[in-house]
Amino acid sequence: MPKSAYIHIPFCQSKCKYCSFISFVGVKDSYFEALLNDIDVNYKGDVLDTLYFGGGTPSLICPEVIAKIMSKFNLSNSCEITFEMNPDDAKRDYLNSLYDIGINRISMGSQTFNDNVLTLIGRRHRAKDTIQAVETAKNAGFENISLDLIYGLPDTNIAEDLKIITILDLQHISTYGLKIEEGSYFYNYPPDNLPDDDMQADMYIEINEFLEKKGYCRYEISNFAKKGFESRHNMNYWNNKEYYGFGAAAHGYVDGIRYSKFETLEGYYNNPSGFNVEHKVTDKEKIEEEIFLGFRKAEGINTQNMSIDFDVEYKSVLDKYMPRYIQKTPYGYKLTLEGVLLSNNILAEFI
Repeated sequence: MPKSAYIHIPFCQSKCKYCSFISFVGVKDSYFEALLNDIDVNYKGDVLDTLYFGGGTPSLICPEVIAKIMSKFNLSNSCEITFEMNPDDAKRDYLNSLYDIGINRISMGSQTFNDNVLTLIGRRHRAKDTIQAVETAKNAGFENISLDLIYGLPDTNIAEDLKIITILDLQHISTYGLKIEEGSYFYNYPPDNLPDDDMQADMYIEINEFLEKKGYCRYEISNFAKKGFESRHNMNYWNNKEYYGFGAAAHGYVDGIRYSKFETLEGYYNNPSGFNVEHKVTDKEKIEEEIFLGFRKAEGINTQNMSIDFDVEYKSVLDKYMPRYIQKTPYGYKLTLEGVLLSNNILAEFI
């Protein structure tokens, strides 16, 4: 029974040069009629503990439309409702309206505080916009604010970004190493002075050490939070629980079936309640997903509830990587910090 739902708002004012996600420039109002139809047909009335508006840029949408979407769901009293936004959209009246309709968690894409790099990667905001946006959100009443930080960008000083981001006294910080993927502008026109993999690894270790000293706990490979402010929505993914996905290109996992929606606006308009891809997860695949997703968490995987003898099934992999890269826990296993740096290689041997 899904307790989480993701709403995809696939519109942006412009495309960031590192982005390979499905998004479209300019808001199309007709999209929301299709989205509401999608929800009407596929939502089964489950009480939701988390609701997440992602994109794209949800902050291009007026609060009245967001409220109409929210009204379609049966939300628990403690539901975590996350709203992604660009810092330059964080105006006082807009944030006040979001707070009034029930949004209680804001996630902003700051990426860096270096204005020259922000221009290079195609971001619309500047460092001062992020700083002002956080202050405005706090004044509007928000007590759960997350910022994104990309490391591995050209000509950035990660120490300076970390210093500024922690001065802002946030509850949550997400950090992502720059990966240039097919479909992005940088894939065809890569920037100069990109840090290599070893330099990115050093940055990741620096981020961990710095944020830990500032009172943040890494609870997942890319995410840090003060105690009690871990993203409940994302933890639902990493705990391999089911969830709804609504909107063009959205993914969901309901009744043991993983599905994705149509990726083009035309395809979604023609069949908003249908699925582009559906796949029934096998027992073997479910175990592999629990391993792949669970090892992303700092606490690691719980092998006690698995339908296999994990120690026997994966003895050769465990012998190869313990104890330097994998550690035993009271409930199973977890990656060490060094193991996180090699996680793609390690997890490939489990899957």
